Amino acid sequence: MNISTFGYTLLLTYWTVLVAELIGDKSIYTVTSLSLRFRAGLVFCGMLVAFGGKMLVAVLLGRVLVQVPAHWAAALSASVFFLAAAFTWFRGPEEATALPPAPASWLRATLIPFASLFLTEWGDPGQISAAALTAQSNQPAAVWIGGTLALATKGVLALTLGLRLRERINGRALRLLATASCCLLGVLALRDALFNH
Repeated sequence: MNISTFGYTLLLTYWTVLVAELIGDKSIYTVTSLSLRFRAGLVFCGMLVAFGGKMLVAVLLGRVLVQVPAHWAAALSASVFFLAAAFTWFRGPEEATALPPAPASWLRATLIPFASLFLTEWGDPGQISAAALTAQSNQPAAVWIGGTLALATKGVLALTLGLRLRERINGRALRLLATASCCLLGVLALRDALFNH
């Protein structure tokens, strides 16, 4: 495995997933709400396991795509990136969901953040991008690490900044940046589909 390719894929995945996830994703509100009710360490543990599991599913989907011939996988990746860009651009912010009452045990306090984050928000732009990057780069470990770190970064931001994150960062600017990133990746994948047979 080439270390520079691994590092490049990890950083590309981190950036793409982080930007895609920061706009209008209700898990930001979920983490913020959970951090107001439970100890930050318990929320962080449940959040990290949930986000790691979601990225693992996205990477496994991307590995299935690797079995497809290279030019078709690149074309599919381009389509997925363009769909992620459209989904990112047209999707509005969602309201936070109500949470159950605060539990008594640390295990239950960790399971609630895990379930709240793992069982919701499937097929979002971050996961779609991670699957496409896995198929395109054939670097599943780098994509999984980069994607999980991006989701964890988003979660830590929500834990530490809470709802002020949404007040200080212009949502339209974030949406434009995420859309542009997905479109750029789509163009690069389309180039690979057309010129690298």
